[in-house]
Amino acid sequence: MTGPTGGEAPRDPDAQQATENRTARNIGVGCFTTFIGLWSGAMVAVLIGKIVEGVRGAPTCEGLPMCNWYVYAVVGAVVGALSLPLLVLTRLRRRDAAREPTLRG
Repeated sequence: MTGPTGGEAPRDPDAQQATENRTARNIGVGCFTTFIGLWSGAMVAVLIGKIVEGVRGAPTCEGLPMCNWYVYAVVGAVVGALSLPLLVLTRLRRRDAAREPTLRG
């Protein structure tokens, strides 16, 4: 009998249900953390940009934290949208592997 590491689906209905539940959980967590990472990364990057522009002595625009805030926001959003789901899903997979040592590959 070939298990999940052998390329075939598990034949045990409980194991197959657990795999489907983990897949659904990972999709939901991944989508949520991508959204949260996008916004939080952008906000943190704008804060860093404000500090960098302050140190550089760049001129400020009235009503905005800095004139080129969008550059920092886009870079931070991309970094946040990629890094937060990666970190969270890696941690979840590590926890799953520790709970079920027979599924390690």
